[in-house]
Amino acid sequence: MKEINLTELEAAFQSKLDREIRIEPNDWMPADYRKTLIRQISQHAHSEIVGMLPEGNWITRAPNLRRKAVLLAKVQDEAGHGLYLYSAVETLGADREETIDDLHSGKAKYSSIFNYPTVSWADMGAIGWLVDGAAIMNQVPLCRCSYGPYARAMVRVCKEESFHQRQGFEIISKLALGTPEQKEMAQDALNRWWWPALMMFGPNDADSPHTQQSMNWKIKRSTNDELRQLFIDVTVPQAELIGLTIPDPDLKWNQETGHYEIGTINWDEFWAVVSGNGPCNRERVAARKKAKEDGMWVREAALAHAEKRKARQAS
Repeated sequence: MKEINLTELEAAFQSKLDREIRIEPNDWMPADYRKTLIRQISQHAHSEIVGMLPEGNWITRAPNLRRKAVLLAKVQDEAGHGLYLYSAVETLGADREETIDDLHSGKAKYSSIFNYPTVSWADMGAIGWLVDGAAIMNQVPLCRCSYGPYARAMVRVCKEESFHQRQGFEIISKLALGTPEQKEMAQDALNRWWWPALMMFGPNDADSPHTQQSMNWKIKRSTNDELRQLFIDVTVPQAELIGLTIPDPDLKWNQETGHYEIGTINWDEFWAVVSGNGPCNRERVAARKKAKEDGMWVREAALAHAEKRKARQAS
């Protein structure tokens, strides 16, 4: 039997990356590559599921039936995204329930943006426009991720996120171009969500412990700062188009670079929220724990039924 040579396996793995051949579940991969993907994909899945909570809170209070139906469909999409991603992380050998328990215990993180409250209907527009807009910037490059199951899951996710972004921009546009009171509501939502949306991309590249290695492995295709800049350059003109003001007195256009320059992001706030001290951290995790506990009887009944069916087939 031929002895397995670790150097040869590493060389074959790197050769696939160099040739843009995707890594599949049964392929050999470095332990740290697998660990990084489990961390990233599970946290992405958690973000989709926790992200249902701020918007689900407004389904019963939507201003009309059309808005209610569209928002309900969007929340259902987020649930589906979480399921795709939990399935993808299972292909790496991770246990789905263990990853969910890591979320509940605080061991695993999710996007900091979902720890902010939604205080008005305009927030539904700001989330779709800004939060889902930032998510698209982050996720489109993941369609070319080096790990096959993750990349393929992201294709559908990004198509649906594009719909969510358009839905949000429609809401915020209607308000911004409506009555003075509606425009004030839209501006207030933009004021509260702008900076947290910029924080969604993660810390500056110099302070990000994972970015460079993920770039080397082609898990990520762009850095945090590159994606954040792209989002800013796209979103500022959209705000101007509908008559809203970006809440940054230092914002300016740099003719030489062809990019907008912004003020200083409050990274102390970012790290506080990531560490569990945001406005809604405890509320969000408590809601997910309760959902698991309340649904336990359904899972137990389904497992019992499956075991009985298996026993009948075996007899």
